[in-house]
Amino acid sequence: QVQLVESGGGLVQAGGSLRLSCAASGSIFSIDAMGWYRQALGSQRELVAVTASGGSANYADSVKGRFTISRDNAKNTVYLQMNSVKPEDTGVYYCYARINFNTQWGQGTQVTVSP
Repeated sequence: QVQLVESGGGLVQAGGSLRLSCAASGSIFSIDAMGWYRQALGSQRELVAVTASGGSANYADSVKGRFTISRDNAKNTVYLQMNSVKPEDTGVYYCYARINFNTQWGQGTQVTVSP
């Protein structure tokens, strides 16, 4: 069984920084894309950033220049460095990964940015 475990969420002031981590564990044969989505209260889940196994990355326009996604393939872990955060970055952040050709989701971690 494969699972994703996130950590690093919390409360931060606007303009501050936060780093999210997501580690995959279990019977893993291959991991392709890894990334982060977020969902604000009353809104749909939206893509924040995604990285391919080779390291290329794509970002939502709203976070370009502020967030950086990275991954450590040896540790099966993906990170999201969030800088210059804004109140509109508030939401539940979900890690996802294509593991063994299946999409897996983490349980979500709350990020709250105060004005």
